[in-house]
Amino acid sequence: MTCQRVGSITVSSKRLILGSGSPRRRELLGVLGVEPSDVRSPDIDETPQKGELPRAYCKRITAAKAAVMAVGPDDVALCADTTVALGRRIMGKPANMDEARAFLDLLSGRRHKVITCVAVKTPDRVWLKDVVSDVKMKRLSHQEREGYLATGDWQGKAGGYGIQGPAGAFIPWISGSYPAIMGLPLAETAHLLTAAGIKVWA
Repeated sequence: MTCQRVGSITVSSKRLILGSGSPRRRELLGVLGVEPSDVRSPDIDETPQKGELPRAYCKRITAAKAAVMAVGPDDVALCADTTVALGRRIMGKPANMDEARAFLDLLSGRRHKVITCVAVKTPDRVWLKDVVSDVKMKRLSHQEREGYLATGDWQGKAGGYGIQGPAGAFIPWISGSYPAIMGLPLAETAHLLTAAGIKVWA
């Protein structure tokens, strides 16, 4: 790591690379006062393994994303993955509207889990932390489901919905971390970035 003096303050020149194309994760990093120097989307196979449980799957995918991120001596990479789980079933990003509709039908009126795992990588080390939240979705009417699908907000979102968008009206109760359900748990991310030498709220 290199540092430079600014007046009487020593400022780290470590560079944060966000390993995610998610605009939500970039916005949440901004809440921490952190702006990535570069944004890359790791290209990995996200197919669940046979019999793989949702939490283990989320951790494996996050670790795999971090593994393909090339980091230089002054770089810190941050990757994350969010998985929606209904029991043992992994509900990833729907391939099309029909699959999103099927996901919403399964989640309607039921509790499910949202798992978000964060990895922070330096040339010497990888930190990994997962956060599990419980979420209840109200029973959806045909009009509510179809109206939501028509917005297109389901695209690119695990489980076919995003709590920060129109589907937030379908979620009367959560237990856990709201920002983690959005895609990045703030407290845990701040801790990992600080451990890696990235200053938050600086």
